[in-house]
Amino acid sequence: MRHLLTLIKVRITGLVTLTAMGGYGLAPNPEWGLPFIAVTLGVFLITAGASAVNMFIERRTDALMDRTMNRPLPMNILSPKAALAIGGGLSVAGLAVLLTVGPMPAGLAALSWALYILVYTPLKGKTSLNTVVGAIPGALPPLIGWTATGAPLTMLAFIPFLLMFVWQIPHFLALAWMYRDDYEKGGLQMLSVEDKEGGMVGRQAVLYAICLVPIAAAPLLGEGGSPIGTLLLIGLSLIFVGFAVRFARDRNRKTAASLFGVSLLYLPCAFGLMFMSF
Repeated sequence: MRHLLTLIKVRITGLVTLTAMGGYGLAPNPEWGLPFIAVTLGVFLITAGASAVNMFIERRTDALMDRTMNRPLPMNILSPKAALAIGGGLSVAGLAVLLTVGPMPAGLAALSWALYILVYTPLKGKTSLNTVVGAIPGALPPLIGWTATGAPLTMLAFIPFLLMFVWQIPHFLALAWMYRDDYEKGGLQMLSVEDKEGGMVGRQAVLYAICLVPIAAAPLLGEGGSPIGTLLLIGLSLIFVGFAVRFARDRNRKTAASLFGVSLLYLPCAFGLMFMSF
């Protein structure tokens, strides 16, 4: 069971599922019944399937890196065929469940899966732009949740999407800086590998963190938005910017770990404040 949970990247899969649940809850008049259960289960399954397929594709790269060499495929605990079968089965099952709540959430989930597996994963060995490309499928789950309620895609629907997209860049850049030697051993073209001094890494982290501030302020443009919740979200985003600036000024493992840790706290807090803001 432990190796199966590793194969599906259960922590990342759980986080993705929570953001889809958040998108569902942020939509107007969500129905807290079978549709909510279906979107939660469907997103979990298709994300778990994508993670397993990703591990199948990257099994040789994982074997080269310290942080991934103990995964089930490099250790020969699972065969590649078994991992691919598990990933494919979970993906199809998740898509089938999402189809029960509508073609739009199922279509967005399929798009996210395809971008992650067919575009982002191959790009990791070719260009550091993979991080920005990979942020697109990572930002789609809130829209999957929103559309599962049957609500139209309004401006408010894209606020959590944009916030997720922008948040992922400093979040991942901090991680990539901490493990830049590992990524280089694996032959992955991350910005932290290309930019040895880290000046560009720091500037990118700050730039994207700053972009969170106007996104946080966007609920004020909608009708009935809560000024208090929005102001708190702006304040939270400014704190995040502060940690990004600290990392950019002194690029070391400690400041990168601090930025990464704060990014993990930022996301659930931001969704909580969006519930107040919308």
